[in-house]
Amino acid sequence: MEIKGKKVIIIGAARSGIGSANLLSMMGADVTITDKKKEEELPIIDRLSPAVKKKLGDYPTMNDADLVIVSPGVPLDIRPLREAKAKGVKIIGELELAYRLIKDNGIHGLTEAEFLAITGTNGKSTTTTLVDLMLKKGGFRTILAGNIGNALTEEIHKAINNKSTFKYIVTEVSSFQLESIEVFRPRVAAILNITPDHLDRYRSMDDYISAKAAIFSRQNSSDFLVLNADDETVMMMHESRLSSRRDSPMVILFSRNKEVKGLYSKGGTIYCHIPELSLHTDLINTGDIMIKGVHNLENAMAASAVAILSGCSIEAVTAVLRDFKGLEHRLEPVREIDGIRFINDSKGTNVGAVMKSLEGFSEPVILIAGGRDKEGDFTLLRPLVRERVKCLVLIGEAREKIKRALGDLTETILAGTLEEAVSIARGKADKGDVVLLSPACASFDMFRDFEDRGRQFKDIVRRLN
Repeated sequence: MEIKGKKVIIIGAARSGIGSANLLSMMGADVTITDKKKEEELPIIDRLSPAVKKKLGDYPTMNDADLVIVSPGVPLDIRPLREAKAKGVKIIGELELAYRLIKDNGIHGLTEAEFLAITGTNGKSTTTTLVDLMLKKGGFRTILAGNIGNALTEEIHKAINNKSTFKYIVTEVSSFQLESIEVFRPRVAAILNITPDHLDRYRSMDDYISAKAAIFSRQNSSDFLVLNADDETVMMMHESRLSSRRDSPMVILFSRNKEVKGLYSKGGTIYCHIPELSLHTDLINTGDIMIKGVHNLENAMAASAVAILSGCSIEAVTAVLRDFKGLEHRLEPVREIDGIRFINDSKGTNVGAVMKSLEGFSEPVILIAGGRDKEGDFTLLRPLVRERVKCLVLIGEAREKIKRALGDLTETILAGTLEEAVSIARGKADKGDVVLLSPACASFDMFRDFEDRGRQFKDIVRRLN
């Protein structure tokens, strides 16, 4: 990509926007960053290079730009982007920008690096982190970035400054990031699961599925695609989009329920059967995996497949599975009081995530849910709520909608604040019960983000007497 002297506009002044602006400015571009928010509303704007121009509070006209970089949170159909596209302005996202700069611009130490990409509705961060840890344990130099919280462009910037070399770039990629790719092609890609999410942004479930499917759109027969054999939507997507392609990636499956070519769980053991690598071996006893829950068994198998396909040793893979304790805000134990366990699952921002979480508990659950609705179908929770939820405590903008969907199944109480919800939940819980924060909603009605929500929950629980 020609960068030096080009007029580039960055839309969105969060992590990926700041990273893109600083990197492109360092490479000699004339960069302007824009955001609908004002400067005082942008917490990391102080990380911006002084050489980058700022136009904040609204989007400027972009018709005379040579290149526009769109942050993931910005829909591609906003008016300024439609107008710029009509004028022939090139519009890509930060993921595509990072890929092109690495593959086309000869950046020191990165040109030969291979991309590994993980997507799915739930489990992305845990799986991506596991892959990165496994590869590092196996002796590979890696970058961990993407939707997981580290902007790819910021990591590239650091690599250039430090003259670092890397073998793999391990990326968590969201549907929003995949909307704006053109040539992005990971050496190994994984799709963990697909359940309804972000339907406040997508016109239909088909549009959401299409965005996810873009992860393998440029892969060929020298690449690997790791898929969840137990997820009907994932397998239908694969069949409809790859069955007629001549040059399609090699598909490796993982499954909790059946024997497959790939990784599968049977009789308390995970087996690895990958003929392409001449691998036919047992991997690990499921009881030896540190992170618990059916969803984490899937995450463990997916991560192991990606790492093994990337050349990681079995020994490194199993060592990480035995030691990794999990990520913050993902079924994170907070505290036990009088035999009542308090669990922070603030990252459970959609219905599918809460279903996976509830499946992992045999104890009665007092479920704290609610927030900003993403047009989720809360009725999908009915069987699990009926079976496992002793009391439902609801907060946020979606609380009335959730009550209508689930309130007839169990005792349901509306709370005005998270602190009130925790107090109610504790009062309803008995010894042996679980108080679970797993909201099935976005956090932005009451909190900065899911991390802020989770940390406030933990603070409240830790103050309980």
